[in-house]
Amino acid sequence: MKLFSYYRSSSAYRVRIVLNLKGIEHSIVPVNLLSQEHLSDEYRLRQPQGLVPSLKITGGDTIFQSGAIIDYLEACDAQPKLTPTDQGAAVSVRTIVDIIACDIQPICNLRVLKYLTGTLGLSDQQKSTWYQHWVREGFNALEKTVTGDKFCVGEQLTLAEVYLVPQIYNALRFNVDMTAYPKIMRIYQHCNELTAFKMAKPEDQADSPSHQQG
Repeated sequence: MKLFSYYRSSSAYRVRIVLNLKGIEHSIVPVNLLSQEHLSDEYRLRQPQGLVPSLKITGGDTIFQSGAIIDYLEACDAQPKLTPTDQGAAVSVRTIVDIIACDIQPICNLRVLKYLTGTLGLSDQQKSTWYQHWVREGFNALEKTVTGDKFCVGEQLTLAEVYLVPQIYNALRFNVDMTAYPKIMRIYQHCNELTAFKMAKPEDQADSPSHQQG
C-alpha cells in the first residue's frame, strides 16, 4: 500500500496511526500542501478533491477520505480491531469520532484557514481566534463525553484515540489553552507513549522539516 500524506495533516495522521497499530506494510508518499502539490492535475486524478490522505491499495484502487480509508483497514484481517464489539461502547466511540471528524477538523483545516486570511482578508490573529473558538467548542463536549482513564471509552484503545490525538496535536500547535481539558490531555499523553502513535507523529515523518534537519 502507498499512503499519500502530508506530515501535519491531521487526517493523514489518523491513517498513519491505524496502519502502525495494525502493522500493515506500507510506504508513504509525501504531498506538499504548502507548495500545492495536492492541487496538481496528476494528484487530482487520484483524489478529485485535491486533499490528503489517499491510499493506493496494492494491485487495486485508490481510496480517499480518512474515514473511508480507516473503515477499509478495519475491514481487513489485521488486528487489533479498533471498533468495540459492545454496541454501547461502539456508539460512544463513534460519537467522539464524529465530534472531531464532523464538527472540529473540517472547519479548522488548512484550506479553511487559508480562505479566511486570503479571500476574506482576516488577520492571523483573527484566524487564530476562529480556530481556537471552534476547537474549544468541540473539546468542551469531548471532555464531558470521555469515560475512560487512559482511553476515551473504558480500557480499550479504539478509533476515538486515533482521531483525538491528531486533533490535540494541532490544537497545541495553535496555542489552544488545554487547562480545562485534563481528561483528554491525560489520554493524549498516554497514547503518545505507544509506539504506533510515536511512529505517526508529524515531526518523525520524512517530509517534516525537523526530520530533514535532523
